Amino acid sequence: MPTMTQHLIPLLLGTMIWSNTGGTVSAANSSEVPERIHVSAEYQWRLQDIYAADEMWENDFQKLKTLLPNIKKMQGKLAVSSTNLKTSLEMRDEIDIISGKLYAYARMHRDENTANTRYQALTGQVEGLLAEAGVATAFIEPEILAMPEKTLLKFRHQEQGLAPYQFYFDNLLRQKKHVLSPREEEILSRVSEVTASSENTFNMLARADMKFPFVTDEQGNSVQLSEGRYRSFIMSPNREVRREAFVNLFSTYNQYRNTFASTLNGSVKKNIFYAQTRKYPGALAASLEADNVPVAVYDNLITTVHNNLDPLHRYVALKKKFLVLNEIHMYDLYTPVIRDVQLTYTYPEGLKLIKDGLQPLGGEYAAILDKGFTSGWIDVYENKGKQTGAYSWGTYGVHPFILLNYHDRYDDVSTVAHEIGHAIHSYYSQASQPYATASYTTFCAEVASTTNEVLLIDHMLKITTDKQQKLFLLNQYLESIRATVYRQTMFAEFEKIVFERCEKGETITADMLDAIWHDLNTRYYGPDIVVDKELDVEWARIPHFYRSFYVYKYVTGYSAATAFAEQLQTEDPAAQARYIQFLKSGGSDYSLNLLKQAGVDMSTPQPIEVTLHKFNSLLDELTVLLENP
Repeated sequence: MPTMTQHLIPLLLGTMIWSNTGGTVSAANSSEVPERIHVSAEYQWRLQDIYAADEMWENDFQKLKTLLPNIKKMQGKLAVSSTNLKTSLEMRDEIDIISGKLYAYARMHRDENTANTRYQALTGQVEGLLAEAGVATAFIEPEILAMPEKTLLKFRHQEQGLAPYQFYFDNLLRQKKHVLSPREEEILSRVSEVTASSENTFNMLARADMKFPFVTDEQGNSVQLSEGRYRSFIMSPNREVRREAFVNLFSTYNQYRNTFASTLNGSVKKNIFYAQTRKYPGALAASLEADNVPVAVYDNLITTVHNNLDPLHRYVALKKKFLVLNEIHMYDLYTPVIRDVQLTYTYPEGLKLIKDGLQPLGGEYAAILDKGFTSGWIDVYENKGKQTGAYSWGTYGVHPFILLNYHDRYDDVSTVAHEIGHAIHSYYSQASQPYATASYTTFCAEVASTTNEVLLIDHMLKITTDKQQKLFLLNQYLESIRATVYRQTMFAEFEKIVFERCEKGETITADMLDAIWHDLNTRYYGPDIVVDKELDVEWARIPHFYRSFYVYKYVTGYSAATAFAEQLQTEDPAAQARYIQFLKSGGSDYSLNLLKQAGVDMSTPQPIEVTLHKFNSLLDELTVLLENP
């Protein structure tokens, strides 16, 4: 399957400049989100680097159709010879590479405008064909596992062409007890398109069909609320602006809460179905198995964060005090404690900061970074209908792509650093690894991206001499850890609770989900926070929940990144070499092993504890500066 890392994380909104022949358009002063035609080509990704035109996409689509019957002819013949085994694996690789290009082209064009029916159709077509490809290749792994171990070992030794697949074989044998018969694997492949319907329905409802009302901005203008604009409003120093945005956003989601509960229920049951069918003890174990991560790592994460909630409670209390509030609500939590300080950077200015901040990664990394910024990798600005948030997408044989919704705030600069981290990880791994081991796990992916974020903000704190700006950055740093470590752990615990209840036979309802979400927010944020009724439906807004047990990797990734950033900033060439080798390693070993070889052991709670202790020390520094004007 295609190498893909998607991060549909809401971004911050600020002033952005739309380049067009009619002059500049500022989103902050526009009552509606601009059309894509008003975005200069230099700020759009070059999807023509995948296919120059839709006709070429169609040619590959037809080619893929012809490849499927050919690989089916190999069914029942893998144990005959090592040549047959090699040929079948290489044919599957070709199918996967073409599939990846087809899907990336259609899906990313669709993400440019989710209401575009043409690319909705192409995406649907390729999803159907991918399901057929899964059926056509479903026999391979069961046949490999059905071979006598001596036969497979003999083939691996005698056929040099199987060398790229050695880790694949080891990993496959590790999971042997969960692979079904060829017929059962074929059935599971056939239902894959059906089981994707919950996520697809969520995306269409939340991103294309659902409309948000108009709200009043800081200048008194009536502007249409969007997911992108919400993140700007929720940080506004004007409390009424952020409260109105908060109420209107979640009131809109609340209108569809039963539908969202149904789509999430379908997604949860899908994963439970697959886990039970493959004889896993539960959906959590099934999700972690692919990365060879013990369930204890997930549980230790939640336990470690629970043991370190006091700093988060202290942070909430500090915000309440210095924002001078009788009550602190969730819509108050995102606004900086320092008012009238807005670090804004045009896109070119942001790129310069990133280049400077990532110097500890070395000259080779810097050259690739420059290529990514200047060679059509990135789709920069928000436009009407565009997929919200940000993601990086690596497609084998083509350079990576990044979707942004850039709005000139520091947080947007940090997001660019994050996503380019994913992209360069893809670039390195694809350049250094054969297709069989080029696809890194999401467990490792979040390390590569977050290391960039940490290096960037550490750089900013070093070069900033203005006290107010330093306070802003400290607040930003704390918010980053709060949102990534504390908040994503809360998400992870929410998933665990929901799956456990469903596996016990309880029915998932909107009321159940509201109650779980309310209780978790109350526990995590402590006695000072007011958890408004509107917030109870926030679970409906989170697209990550349609990729089961994914969000905990943000936490492990951030924790590992904190450790790597400290090592890299010692200017130790060995640390830099270990880290670059980690990026080049792709999926050539298990995630925990790759990280340990690079210098961080995620099988222990220590990296998480180090990160939370850093949160505490940053909070101490912020408190001292605030209390000593």
